Amino acid sequence: MISHRDLVRTMERLFRRADLDLAMSEGFHPRPKMSFPSALAVGIAAVDEVMELELNQPVDKDELLERLRQQEVPGLEFQSVRVLNSTERKRQLETATYEFAVPVERRDQTVVKIEEFLARPQCLVNRPKRSAPVDIRAGVPHLELQNGTLHISLSAGREASVRPRDVLEVLGLADLEQQGEYLTRTQVKLA
Repeated sequence: MISHRDLVRTMERLFRRADLDLAMSEGFHPRPKMSFPSALAVGIAAVDEVMELELNQPVDKDELLERLRQQEVPGLEFQSVRVLNSTERKRQLETATYEFAVPVERRDQTVVKIEEFLARPQCLVNRPKRSAPVDIRAGVPHLELQNGTLHISLSAGREASVRPRDVLEVLGLADLEQQGEYLTRTQVKLA
């Protein structure tokens, strides 16, 4: 698991090795025109990420996928390529889904806390550098424990989006990350 900035730098190098004609930003320090609809926080693994990349010259999507796959680094695998037409706007994040393993001895209590959370009309959490608490309840449309795995679905919001670690904190599971468990983002759905 690497930081978002390290991932961006890795992708830039990979694109150059794949000999792609990248569209660049303007200004003193041009950067490739690429974006992730939702940056992945440090310490969270991912199995389904989406990024947008702008090229100067069109490339057949099958050829592009093959060129990218030839340059893959361990832990990074390209699944598919979709070509967007020039009139399509950048896609916005709609929902992100996460999984988190819960040890056997904590599962019963987690089920109770999930039921309590889902029954509440609001759930306020405090964040550093924010004067007012953030209500996360509306941003969690799906939350369940199934076969020892916590499944969290988060809706993207315009203000103070819900973070998966907010949910772990509310459920009393945040300490498990320090014990070696980690969140995995399993799906990114775009609007």
